[in-house]
Amino acid sequence: MPLRTPRPTGTSTRTLHAPRTPHARPRHRLKLRAAAATALLALAATLLAPGASHAADGGSDYCGGQCSDILPPGENGNATLADILANKVLGTRPAHTMDQLGPYSSLATGYQGLTDATIDTFFDDSSFGVPAGQVASVTSPRADVTITRDKATGVPHIKGTTRSGTEFGAGYAAAQDRLWLMDLFRHVGRGELSSFAGGAAANRGLEQEFWRQAPYTEDDLQAQIDWLNTNAGDRGRQAMADAQSYIDGINAYITAAKNSRSFPGEYDLTGHVDPITNAGDIEPFKLTDLIALASVIGALFGTGGGGEVQQALSLAAAQQKYGVQEGTKVWESFRERDDPEATSTVHDGSSFPYAGKPADPQGEALPDPGSVVPEPLVHDATGGATQATTKSPGMLPANLFDTPKKGMSNALVVSGAHTASGHPVAVFGPQTGYFAPQLLMLQELQGPGISARGASFAGLGMYVELGRGQDYAWSATSAAQDVTDTYAVRLCQDDTHYLLHGTCVPMEKLERTNSWSPTLADSTPAGSYRMQVWRTAYGPVEYRATVGGTPVAYTQLRSSYMHEADSIIGFQELNDPGFVHDAASFQKAAQDINYTFNWFYADSRQIAYYNSGTNPVRAPGVDPSFPVWGTGPYDWQGFDPAHNTADYTPPAQHPQSIDQDYYVSWNNKQAPGYTAAGFGDGSVHRADLLEDRVKALVRAGGVTRASLTEAMEDAALTDLRGEDLLPDLLQVIGSAPVTDPQEAAAVRALTAWQAHGAKRTETSAGSHTYADADAVRIMDAWWPLLVQGEFRPGLGGDLYDALAASLTVDESPSAGHGPTGAHAGSSFQYGWWSYTDKDLRRVLGEPVQGPLAQAYCGGGQLAACRDMLLATLKQAAAVPASTLYPGDDSGCAAGDQWCADSIVQRPLGGITDDRISWQNRPTFQQVVEFPAHR
Repeated sequence: MPLRTPRPTGTSTRTLHAPRTPHARPRHRLKLRAAAATALLALAATLLAPGASHAADGGSDYCGGQCSDILPPGENGNATLADILANKVLGTRPAHTMDQLGPYSSLATGYQGLTDATIDTFFDDSSFGVPAGQVASVTSPRADVTITRDKATGVPHIKGTTRSGTEFGAGYAAAQDRLWLMDLFRHVGRGELSSFAGGAAANRGLEQEFWRQAPYTEDDLQAQIDWLNTNAGDRGRQAMADAQSYIDGINAYITAAKNSRSFPGEYDLTGHVDPITNAGDIEPFKLTDLIALASVIGALFGTGGGGEVQQALSLAAAQQKYGVQEGTKVWESFRERDDPEATSTVHDGSSFPYAGKPADPQGEALPDPGSVVPEPLVHDATGGATQATTKSPGMLPANLFDTPKKGMSNALVVSGAHTASGHPVAVFGPQTGYFAPQLLMLQELQGPGISARGASFAGLGMYVELGRGQDYAWSATSAAQDVTDTYAVRLCQDDTHYLLHGTCVPMEKLERTNSWSPTLADSTPAGSYRMQVWRTAYGPVEYRATVGGTPVAYTQLRSSYMHEADSIIGFQELNDPGFVHDAASFQKAAQDINYTFNWFYADSRQIAYYNSGTNPVRAPGVDPSFPVWGTGPYDWQGFDPAHNTADYTPPAQHPQSIDQDYYVSWNNKQAPGYTAAGFGDGSVHRADLLEDRVKALVRAGGVTRASLTEAMEDAALTDLRGEDLLPDLLQVIGSAPVTDPQEAAAVRALTAWQAHGAKRTETSAGSHTYADADAVRIMDAWWPLLVQGEFRPGLGGDLYDALAASLTVDESPSAGHGPTGAHAGSSFQYGWWSYTDKDLRRVLGEPVQGPLAQAYCGGGQLAACRDMLLATLKQAAAVPASTLYPGDDSGCAAGDQWCADSIVQRPLGGITDDRISWQNRPTFQQVVEFPAHR
């Protein structure tokens, strides 16, 4: 990389406290004296290590132009009222609102034949700094920081001469790009979205979902800040100082933007500011807002476990069907706690036992049949709150986050021993959904103790959370190991008191009242309602029930509860070039992240993996899959209810590895012995699509950035059912001649589709028509029918429904009923793939490790199984596309298969962006290969 000329000390292009119309062009140019420039170049040359370059206004960069990233739809997430109106009337958008969406989308039809030289056709160069000819603007919101934006993407490159200035600039840039989104989410985290943005059903649903999980008071939020200041040492105090400077930067932008009316137009539309007089306020941010924001992000992507009551109900259904002994055996076979056929990220022969089934379970508190009642959250609804539906979508979509089961990120990392260059290669990133604007934002931070570029969640950008440093890169996937348990507390005196270690104590009543009036953005009639949660020492109450006739409240206890911001220490370390310098120091930083993530690392010499999270040490004999008594003996070891702390498993017991031949992760099993928090880690998993492709590349050797990206994208376009299950299905069907013409035609279509790679791809770029469209339609219709035909007769209706409640049967791209909702991109994470695979192989007489307890397809008889498959196949083939893809309010017409699968950038404000073809890949993604190291 060519040497860039740094700006001399004292040279300023500041626009003090000036707001920015999003990504406006600068009116001034940087001027340097030739002598000063020459002297600085000479000085820089003596400081650079071999292999390093010094980016313009950036830190030392060892990537040599071989680091790329992408984050659709675009960096700019702010639009004035005039911008919003122009978008609605004329279809125009502010600059950099959607400029990363096109390259991201086009990889689906352009990945074959990809070369290292053409990668940046589909990704952006993520080198540090901005070349002089690419500078779009330079802003200095205060004397110790500059924000330089590039012409290509508008990404802010923030450089501070002081650490406080760097963080101030990060906050200022974040507000420039995501102020409205940040404001929305601090209100979501506080359970106050409807009062802030209107009472539409969508807004109410979101605040209810998140406030139930983290019903914090203002004192609770402040206590988490105090904890870091008091208990996290120098780094904790530094983190809080950084956060305060970040907040100061946000507020500086709010003041400047309000004075010049360049703030987001959504404030006008929701009545917070008068569009004519400018009267009204944008509430300044404070440190506790960051805790509220963190609670939302943590609940979405960084937790795991819970659901023990539902699992107890499905166990009861199994025992009712088969008897206690056989029913338990059947249930365990579907639970697949440690399936020997599951693809694991760690595959070097090591194991990491955690959360497994104890030999002699202790303390179980299983509910009496029919006694479980969910704890009501909403009370005293009036006016618009009593409406079941509304035509107004609200400021956030109703199905923004349909489930806490978030698993959409992936990673492909190959050791240098198997690459063409001898240096590791990584293609990895988080899948945080598709929104306009994105939940994430891009930034580069350069300042004392900070040197990184990448993505951060809007409002939490004190540090880069996923990205690259000077000579290393890192990323994450959601891990969701079991860090949440359900406790049964005995009620005493009345429904709001419980026994805590033998003493009858009152539950804490937490309330939040929201009221609203119609606005320009939300026409929901005026209304109000109250949310109410009862909290115990074992967490908030979720259900009421009886256990052996004794009234109980079931509570949910999460290890990161009351510690939403603790992970800031780990992120601070990942951004510190003095801390991370190799795989071991990377793992040490990841150990300081208390949320449940799989972390991946690559530099020029090493690759590494570490599973983070505060994994509680459970009492001996406790089975984490079921509720246990909250009476003391079955508490987490070392449990302190006053601060929600406990003893946690030491780092050595977390799944981890350095320099394995390769790593893949698509939210799959971490390592042998490491039990998943829920159902679904079996013989067929979405991660197999990556595993098979990367393993083949490694065996061949000579892996490049291009070939690893191709492998990722090929998997991203493949129907898991078609690649890994259709061969079994066709083998059963092919055990005898198919004589029915309709059945034979369907078999031919599916066979051809399988031969073509079982892809869901357009016939050509922009055709909006699938190749093998009929086969795709048949599979979409057939899968739920064949699963029901295979398992429901043997399991019976009650048990089948109970198991389907724990693990959804299907998650095809067009499945609006799936965990991620329609038009979300992520697919095939959850489904009965493994159950079907194991059962069919058993029917075929093939060996199965970890089989289901009983045979189901045709009662285990090949001929009967075949008859069922053909009958359901014929039924599926007759389902018209207009029925299977019925059209929806996103603009898809009935029968439009491509549109039904397509990804929609769900609007989080007033600007909308284009839909794109389905791809099952991360939202933010990096492609990296470092040729040099410090």
